[in-house]
Amino acid sequence: MASPLNHTSTTGEEMAELGKHDCVERLQWVLNTPKPPGLSQELIGTAVSWRKKVPFLNKQSGLKNGLFSMLKATFPILSWCQNYKANQFKNDLLAALTLASLCIPQDPMANTVVYTKLVLTVTFFAGTFQAAFGLFRSGFLVDFLSHAAIVGFMAGTAIVIGLQQLTGLLGITHFTNNTDVISVLKALWSSFHHPWNPYNFILGCSFLIFILITRFLGKKNRKLFWLPAIAPLVSVVLATLIVFLTKADEHGVKIVKHIKGGLNPSSVHQLQFNGPHVGEVAKIGLIVAIIALTEAIAVGRSFAAVKGYHLDGNKEMVAMGFMNIIGSFTSCYVATGSFSRTALNFSAGCETVISNVVMAITMFISLELFTKLLYYTPVAILASIILSALPGLIDVNEAYNIWKVDKLDFLASIGAFLGVMFATVEIGLLVAVTISFAKIILVSIRPGTETLGRIPGSDMFGDVNQYPMAVKTPGVLIMRLKSALLCFANANFVRKRIMKWVIEEEKGSKVGNAEKTIQIVILDISNLMDIDTSGIASMDELQKNLDSNGIKLAIANPRWQVIDKLKLANFVPKIGGRVFLSIGGAMASFSI
Repeated sequence: MASPLNHTSTTGEEMAELGKHDCVERLQWVLNTPKPPGLSQELIGTAVSWRKKVPFLNKQSGLKNGLFSMLKATFPILSWCQNYKANQFKNDLLAALTLASLCIPQDPMANTVVYTKLVLTVTFFAGTFQAAFGLFRSGFLVDFLSHAAIVGFMAGTAIVIGLQQLTGLLGITHFTNNTDVISVLKALWSSFHHPWNPYNFILGCSFLIFILITRFLGKKNRKLFWLPAIAPLVSVVLATLIVFLTKADEHGVKIVKHIKGGLNPSSVHQLQFNGPHVGEVAKIGLIVAIIALTEAIAVGRSFAAVKGYHLDGNKEMVAMGFMNIIGSFTSCYVATGSFSRTALNFSAGCETVISNVVMAITMFISLELFTKLLYYTPVAILASIILSALPGLIDVNEAYNIWKVDKLDFLASIGAFLGVMFATVEIGLLVAVTISFAKIILVSIRPGTETLGRIPGSDMFGDVNQYPMAVKTPGVLIMRLKSALLCFANANFVRKRIMKWVIEEEKGSKVGNAEKTIQIVILDISNLMDIDTSGIASMDELQKNLDSNGIKLAIANPRWQVIDKLKLANFVPKIGGRVFLSIGGAMASFSI
């Protein structure tokens, strides 16, 4: 009869055998995975996904339903207008009338016939390129504008627009067309050396204060929500009446004066698609299309972030493209999203794009019937309306939060801000995107590594710097790579970083105890999503360097794509098949 001690010993041996069997079986789980999808399969999957999004191409869908579904996917108004509510129209109507009061007084510049034809043709090409970008799903370009960049862009643009409106508020006749702060301030300084009429400033500031007071009252008392919405329109009406009744225009108050009535004539016959300049015109159209899209999407994302809704870049591109194509048929030049008008529409409480539809109808009626009534509208009141919408767009608190959380993000934000302030909107956006890309590249080419230790009382392993209580195992160096990609750009850096840690650990262990030198390096690559041939070569060189120092290399928790490529490159046999599901499995395999 076996003693309890012998029985316990036998059970321990059995458990050890089971443990070894489990390790072998788990190793097969890692090494015998199915082949991951290749490039061709991913492309086919993308095409199938795109086809599902376009019901018109789906045979199971009827022709009529499929066509309507495709139109709804392309033109969002067909989707959301079905659920449009009356209370939304109330806000949209007030916002539309406010915006229309600002948009109506535009006198177009006169151009020569040839120049007009070229401009209209550029507009057509720009619209065509924009629509093509959207239809071919290029909306991912929107994601290059980070939240931090948008915060800086909004603040810089708001300040620049505010400074530009001083020309209307002060009644300055000659002013710069540049948008940078230096040029605007120089123009303002120069204007002070010439006689100027204070009535423009008094009139504009009076109504600016009135609009701001109504906004304050509207926030203070929800029942007065309508007051700030109609304040800009009321200001235009009252200011026009004041100028008309007092004949203030005869005393130096600048007014809009004559506006040509009626709609723009058809310009289809003016488009030129043959001749020596067509190629150049098409190139200009492409450049204009990209710049206009960048600015419009930046403006759209700015207000989408404030309102908390999602901006679909593809639909934005399609909408702008068709808008400019149709515009080229109706004597219009290239249009993009206006920051000042969007800010005004936003501050007036608009709910949906119905406000733009109502604004267009209002403009149509006004241009046909009421242009004479706008003759005495003072320019200062238009400037004051725009200025009233700008303060809420400068978010100092958010900029401070960005500074606290991420210094590189703050650099992108301040880059956009300074670029817009001291150069142009396009330069500001370019600076922000460049800094954002530089951040990505910096993180990619110099990824971090961390030394891991066992968290006391658990089977978990954590960074010893983050968790000082984590315990290192003598003779073992456990490291984790903090990168999603091991490639030609960072492979050599990662190899050197790992060897540096090994050498430092070796020195530290020899000082304390000669028997505790590093015997095994376990590399946790759970974060690594993909690896290229340069990455594999660096892993191969790392294995040789470690092996020459009598140190074994093991890898833990490899991803699907990574382990498949390591097997194809015959790297797994080179490390003796030391591939494990987890760090704990690796530790158990070495009986540590």
